[in-house]
Amino acid sequence: MKLISWNVNGIRAVANKNAFSWVDEEKPDVLCLQEIKAEAHQIPEPLFTHPFTCKHINSATKKGYSGTMSFSTRLFDTTDTAWHIDHTKEGRILEHHLGDVVLFNVYFPNGQQSEERLRHKIQFYSDFLAHTEELRKVGKGIIICGDVNTAHREIDLANPKANEDTSGFLPIERAWIDTLLAKGYLDTFREVHGDVKDAYSWWSYRSGARQRNVGWRIDYFFISKELQKNLKDAFILPHIQGSDHCPVGIEIAL
Repeated sequence: MKLISWNVNGIRAVANKNAFSWVDEEKPDVLCLQEIKAEAHQIPEPLFTHPFTCKHINSATKKGYSGTMSFSTRLFDTTDTAWHIDHTKEGRILEHHLGDVVLFNVYFPNGQQSEERLRHKIQFYSDFLAHTEELRKVGKGIIICGDVNTAHREIDLANPKANEDTSGFLPIERAWIDTLLAKGYLDTFREVHGDVKDAYSWWSYRSGARQRNVGWRIDYFFISKELQKNLKDAFILPHIQGSDHCPVGIEIAL
């Protein structure tokens, strides 16, 4: 299966740019979108012709904000919004069950707005990991995709020294990814490509950052180690325009 994740930073804006045409070329089995900034009735149709069987939407209660959306060529057994983690009702999680595997489409909070939002982000991280660990205890393999809003290591952003006091690269944020990996999850891109440099998934709109590849890798696919043998490939698609993020993906046997 080919799984692709993309923070679209506004699904209506991306649709207006005809920036979903690549979906018909890539033909993913699952497409997970974050920051759709829309309710179900506001989603433009059609976005593409690729024949997905089902779609799921979790919109924020605040209009024009956050939100996640998933498309799949297979019917999931169940889908949940994990409201007990996303208690602010910002539409940040879609939890899809497919046999013994649980796929999470997540738009993790950004901590740059205030100290309060940073605390919220760290609590969200903690609650989310506790939830996935409970699922692993009952034999579930875990796939986590989405905008994590944190670059893990210095290799994951172009200017680490200049951003060491910026939310998105703070020690407390990076430590959560350390904890995630220590508990037996794999950063699929690093698992496949090792310490390849200049591989980013987000670029500021300012100062021609994308043209100069001054970016951050903050969009990920993590899998629990139980699925390591199933992983076939991991990739970033930096040529795809339409958002300040680009899609990332994996190929995995399920």
